[in-house]
Amino acid sequence: MQTTLKSLVTFKGVGLHSGAPVIMSVTPAALNHGIWFHRTDVRGCDAFVPARWDAVNPTPLCTKIQNADGTTVSTIEHIMAALAGCGITNALIEIDGAEVPIMDGSSAEFVRGLLAKGVQRQSGGSWALRILKDVEVKTDNGWARLEPARSLSIDFAIEFEDAAIGVQRKSLNMANGTFVRELCDSRTFCRNSDVEAMHAMGLAKGGTLENAVVVDGDRILSPGGLRHADEAVRHKMLDALGDLSLAGAPILGRYTGMRAGHAMTNALLRALFADPSAYEMVDCDASINAHLPGAGVTRSEIPAIQ
Repeated sequence: MQTTLKSLVTFKGVGLHSGAPVIMSVTPAALNHGIWFHRTDVRGCDAFVPARWDAVNPTPLCTKIQNADGTTVSTIEHIMAALAGCGITNALIEIDGAEVPIMDGSSAEFVRGLLAKGVQRQSGGSWALRILKDVEVKTDNGWARLEPARSLSIDFAIEFEDAAIGVQRKSLNMANGTFVRELCDSRTFCRNSDVEAMHAMGLAKGGTLENAVVVDGDRILSPGGLRHADEAVRHKMLDALGDLSLAGAPILGRYTGMRAGHAMTNALLRALFADPSAYEMVDCDASINAHLPGAGVTRSEIPAIQ
């Protein structure tokens, strides 16, 4: 069945890159609505932006969507991952600024808020996007691929010079609450050597040691250290789920990312939808529903954060 929230939930914080304060409410939505953002601060033009792969405007270090009137919402990947991981298919996200609040740098606070309100089943059937053949995109630095599989799995690998990150690889089947249990509390990260460069680009104005993991060589600068020894690759998997959710339906297939990022995952979705023979839309029967990321998720599965 399609789903929405039982009641609205509100989040307050600052944008990671803009540093601007923002209030965002995720509200219940009708059948077949999908996920949309509504910029409540915008006047005189279309303030509604679809959370969809073809609305993505490629930008460094985050996922930004834009409508035909130029209205944008950026850094949507963490809330999108939370919605997908909780199995929510219909929602209107009302936001009074151009960037989603970063919270603690992960999706945990979003997941906690969504599940506290509860997920409401709706009367209409839902669909999934089944991958029928391999689709791949490459750059000089990495590649990403979708290939057929019974349910969504994510396989990700990263490599950084800083010993605190180094080489990490992880593979997870995303069915039955794996996102909530294994990934939702993993925070965004960066190298200390990149902070000044981001500031010079007008980015990371809202970044702190409290909402990002900052590494310097073999040192973790953020208080409390890591939540997981491989928190960096887990966060990249979190991002990938959020970006893949912009397909508009749960994906039944295996995603592999090797030094991939937001732009590459979006390029992969564009390559997928450019080839109608590479996918099909299928009705979600009980056997498919049982393998979706949000199936059977409960609040007790949210990791305790110290």
